[in-house]
Amino acid sequence: MRLEFSSRRFYLGRDYSEALVAAGAAPVLIPLIADPEYIRAAMEGLDGLVLPGADCDPDPVLYGEEPRPGLGRVVPDKDATDLLALAAAEELNLPILGICYGMQILNVFRGGSLIQDIASEVDEPLKHDQGEPLGRPSHHITVTEGSVIERIASATAMSDRVRVNSHHHQSVKKPGRGLTVTARSDDGIVEAMEDMSDDRFMLGVEWHPELMWKTDVFNSMIFETFVVKCQNRKIRAQEED
Repeated sequence: MRLEFSSRRFYLGRDYSEALVAAGAAPVLIPLIADPEYIRAAMEGLDGLVLPGADCDPDPVLYGEEPRPGLGRVVPDKDATDLLALAAAEELNLPILGICYGMQILNVFRGGSLIQDIASEVDEPLKHDQGEPLGRPSHHITVTEGSVIERIASATAMSDRVRVNSHHHQSVKKPGRGLTVTARSDDGIVEAMEDMSDDRFMLGVEWHPELMWKTDVFNSMIFETFVVKCQNRKIRAQEED
């Protein structure tokens, strides 16, 4: 979830839950309580982990940098909770889907680093914070052959050039351990990452498929693919018991 400072409320936009329900999942929202025992207990009852977008940036101290002028607000509770959830998901071998901030914190968790502000740190960048309407595809990405995201694109009758929406000002700089860049925009910004190990499902996307799943089969299939991986993992766990 997210944290609203003024009201002290945890919250999350409805789009994530609706996209997951439509794909066959039963989503459970995890509040930002960075207690290892609580997070572990919560994660043990789940079949997968979605790390959603956020209205904040990962603290650059987590990847060994000082804050630069373009850095947005930092929410320590968000960073800490997501990192604990990732650690539990890795230990439990849960499928993981990271969206926007979710992909960024996943990369940090794996020891990678971030571009703190694309507009001030990248030469001739595209517009990556498109504004409204939020679900409008605004720029192209090129996907890597043999990746999960390429297979999804192929299955939905698309080429290796896909148009996505864009609502971010940070991006992956150095990929973390075991993570492979599997899509980029035309200005070189990392748009998707995967752990391509045979025994893992870990996908991060920089755009927002939860805002496009109703009108775009490519983005709805991202959630469907994740849910199938969760179902398969649950079946394997039941067989082992």
